[in-house]
Amino acid sequence: MLRSSSRAGGETLPLCKFQSKLQRWSLVLTLCAAVLWLPEASGSTLNCHITCICASNIVSCSKMDLSAVPTGLPLYTTVLDLSYNAIDRLKSDWTTVKLPNLHNLLLSHNNLRFLSSEAFTNVKQLRYLDLSSNKLQQLDEFVFEPLVHLEVLLLYNNQISQIDRSAFVTMVNLQKLYLSQNQISRFPAELIKERYRLEKLSLLDVSSNRIKKVPIDDLNTLPAWIKNGLYFHNNPLQCTCSLYTLLAHWFIRKLNCAVDFRDEFTCVLPNSQKTQIFDLSGESMNCSTFKEEGEEAFLEQTLILTCDTKHRDMMKTWSLPGNVLVTSGDNQTAKVLPNGNLQISPVRYDDSGTYTCFAMSESFNETIYIVLKVHNFTMHGAGETLNTAYTTLVGCLASVVLVLMYLYLTPCRCFCCPSKGKTRGEDSIHSSMLSVTPTHEDPSMKAELNRHVAFIDSKDLQGQNGKLNPNGDEDNDDLDGEAGSLMKGKRKKSVAESISSVFSDTPMVV
Repeated sequence: MLRSSSRAGGETLPLCKFQSKLQRWSLVLTLCAAVLWLPEASGSTLNCHITCICASNIVSCSKMDLSAVPTGLPLYTTVLDLSYNAIDRLKSDWTTVKLPNLHNLLLSHNNLRFLSSEAFTNVKQLRYLDLSSNKLQQLDEFVFEPLVHLEVLLLYNNQISQIDRSAFVTMVNLQKLYLSQNQISRFPAELIKERYRLEKLSLLDVSSNRIKKVPIDDLNTLPAWIKNGLYFHNNPLQCTCSLYTLLAHWFIRKLNCAVDFRDEFTCVLPNSQKTQIFDLSGESMNCSTFKEEGEEAFLEQTLILTCDTKHRDMMKTWSLPGNVLVTSGDNQTAKVLPNGNLQISPVRYDDSGTYTCFAMSESFNETIYIVLKVHNFTMHGAGETLNTAYTTLVGCLASVVLVLMYLYLTPCRCFCCPSKGKTRGEDSIHSSMLSVTPTHEDPSMKAELNRHVAFIDSKDLQGQNGKLNPNGDEDNDDLDGEAGSLMKGKRKKSVAESISSVFSDTPMVV
């Protein structure tokens, strides 16, 4: 009995092993069948020997005619290249597991039309994202919200026409943003404004779009290291002199965006003609030729000179007029601030001259010259001088007005006694009595002083060519006796004296 039982037990053991193996194989076959029957899963399972190329932590699936992202990506993947395929949608579940080490994602030259708002939830550590050369039309508000570590975003050569104003607001580490060759009609000013701009953004490319106007005032306030990487050429901009002045200043500073694409900065004139912006100082709009201006200061003022370099975080040193190097140990009114700017306090008249800033980094050196002109008075003194000048001018004008009033608005004394002088009859020359009251009423003096004053009308003495006739031969019958005797006596004078007496405002005493 013992042998038979042992024999039976020996036969049961191989049977159990066979059943467990059968269950395992059935489970494997079931999983494979499920994977094969998943939608869009055919040919998309990661295969480093057929579907993709795996080299260390790099997975390259470029030019494999994929319609979806392969599943089963290894967790150690740092670079995933899916460019030159036929992927048209990037949904939230394109990767079912988190890829904490994925830093570079390349999706260029696909047919992407849709980006899910949760497409990048499982790849929050991305630093480089290439979505260029696709068919994207708009960028929604929360698309890039998880990508707080992203540094470079490529979106050029798409069909983007709408960008939400808060689409990039969470990307605090973004340094380079490429939006060229799209259909954008509004300049994304929220990216470069003083209070709202991304602090690390050093390159913004919106060239070859449909932008007609740029915020010139906001662009003028930007530091040079941002201007150096701001590209907006090849847009239908409206021609203005302020736009010319902006770019002319950038060209003098040798900023890359203005120097490298000088001929591609064009604008549209009011007559719809296209011209180069740098030609606006010629015949097209006759804008004033731009000339670099220096700094101005007043005595006893605190002045800060900015070393506005084309690159950020450079080591800066200064030299004063006369090539005197600014050092921390010297007892100088000028000192270098922690941010690299030069502070002069208080400003003296001898501080006028050319200041030089030397900026250095590991790969780039730059020299900036600033010409300072110091006025020989304080700001308060300048106001007093201006007030004195206005006071003097007002005084002069008041004096002129008083003189004119004295000459032309003084009452005529000839009309004080209009009743006198008519005892001899009315005459045609409107004579009036000049009455002078003597201090002593002497009859002989009174008779001497009571004389007629005759004003002769010049129109009665006109001769040839409208000139006065000094001989006065016409219309003498209309004059009274005394006026006639006066004219006879005057005929004996020279012609020059007669003309002078007629034109004179001095009354004639009869």
